[in-house]
Amino acid sequence: MRESVFMVLALLLMMALLASVAQRIRVPTPIFLVLGGLLVSLIPGVPHLVIDPDLIFLVFLPPLLYEAAWFMSWRELWRWRRIVLVLAFGLVILTATAVAYTAQWLIPGFTLVLGFVLGGIISPPDAVAATSILKDVSVPKSMVSILEGESLINDAASLIVFRFALASVATGTVVWKQIGLSFVAVTGLGAAVGLAVACVFYVIHRWVPLQPRISILLTFLAPYLMYLAAEELHYSGVIAVVSGGLFLSNHSHRLLQHTERVQGAAMWGTVIFIINGLVFVLIGLELPVILEGLDEYSLAAAIGYGLVISAVVIGVRLAFSLISSPFTDLVGRFMPVAVRHVGWRGPIIVGWAGMRGVVSLAAAFSVPITLGNGAPFPHRSLLLFITFIVIMMTLVVQGLSLPLLIRWVRPEELVDRIPDQQQETTINQQLHALALSELNGQYADQLTHNPLLTGLKSRLENGLQVNQLALSEQNKELFTTYQEALVRLHQIKRDELVRLRHQADFDDEVLRKIEAQLDLEEEKNDHSIR
Repeated sequence: MRESVFMVLALLLMMALLASVAQRIRVPTPIFLVLGGLLVSLIPGVPHLVIDPDLIFLVFLPPLLYEAAWFMSWRELWRWRRIVLVLAFGLVILTATAVAYTAQWLIPGFTLVLGFVLGGIISPPDAVAATSILKDVSVPKSMVSILEGESLINDAASLIVFRFALASVATGTVVWKQIGLSFVAVTGLGAAVGLAVACVFYVIHRWVPLQPRISILLTFLAPYLMYLAAEELHYSGVIAVVSGGLFLSNHSHRLLQHTERVQGAAMWGTVIFIINGLVFVLIGLELPVILEGLDEYSLAAAIGYGLVISAVVIGVRLAFSLISSPFTDLVGRFMPVAVRHVGWRGPIIVGWAGMRGVVSLAAAFSVPITLGNGAPFPHRSLLLFITFIVIMMTLVVQGLSLPLLIRWVRPEELVDRIPDQQQETTINQQLHALALSELNGQYADQLTHNPLLTGLKSRLENGLQVNQLALSEQNKELFTTYQEALVRLHQIKRDELVRLRHQADFDDEVLRKIEAQLDLEEEKNDHSIR
């Protein structure tokens, strides 16, 4: 037990150090974590870790999907629904098919069914890697929305292909009609289960009095119950979590109080950071385990197979994305589309942002060691090794080059958008104006002799003035000076708070509460600066 605890603590410490170094040297964190884990695994004496697929599918995947669904804009998902569905289902099936036929042709003794097992494993891009890399570069929101929407549901399509191919290994035949019907049933009923569980949590949050900590705990329980309920009924747990998460997120303004939102955001942010970091470190640490089972194959040949399959995976996605531009233009003549003239810049970025990750590796490790008749599962160790090569190639090669490609291509926003800062300032101005109007209307007779209401009115009027200056180009210098003064005053307050900590007159609890208030003020100020 102590060894297990020590191992977990060591992994967490290594992840934290690697993530800190990655941020300092400006390398995408997922890539640096994978490479760091890979280098650590090669150190003599480091114990070999074997990923338990249940750890990924039952422990890590539900909260990752739920968090992504929670922050996914339903409006954006609906706007890009066609391209998202085509990428998440059509491209996954096309990639799995291309991989299957390539593997059958390339690898001696590899059947078409085994090829579909491999294709189902490596067809879905990772849900975290692309968005983690894109957040550090300037990229149109439409690209991010498309990639996030795709990553939410492509795991469901790939796992369906994988499971049916796995079940067909013994017979050697793939029943396409059965797979097609299962796509509809598994995804549709999975969404129904997710929405049903979400409705239960909606009722609890809406009408049961809850303390903030209990309410936040329920948000952690929700994705696991959605996933487990769907999987127990043999439906898609991925789709269940996504559909339930989208539903609860859309109603979160009715369900959660401000305290729950602030505390929950902090807790969720930390948990998701830990999970993401661990899964990418574990990918790198798996190399020795994978190499141990590769004795029956030439290492050079196995690497060659992995590189060819990687090229197929990358090439199919890139070609599919580029072809989608003229296809969308053609389809736009007969039916409404979000954007008819897509161009070539956006499809290149979407096509190149196809990094594979931990779901692929977990699926590979879930391949059984033996078949139902007791015979060894054919080419299992090679499946694992090729999956590892594809993950490393897509993560490292595509991940490192994606920011450079974005700067070179300079993709344009596909739809007209108001800049974020202008949107935020305009909304704040409307809220201040509405509050000021309410104050003047309902409390007009008390404003003259109630100093507290007078001060509140002054703050609202000041907020209106600040927002007007922020929107005005002529007064940009005044607004900049105002922001600099705010930063300076916040720092002075913090310095004084540090000094007061050394006085016995003030309780730590009170000081921490005031510090939290300063944190919220500074966070608001930082958002207005950005």
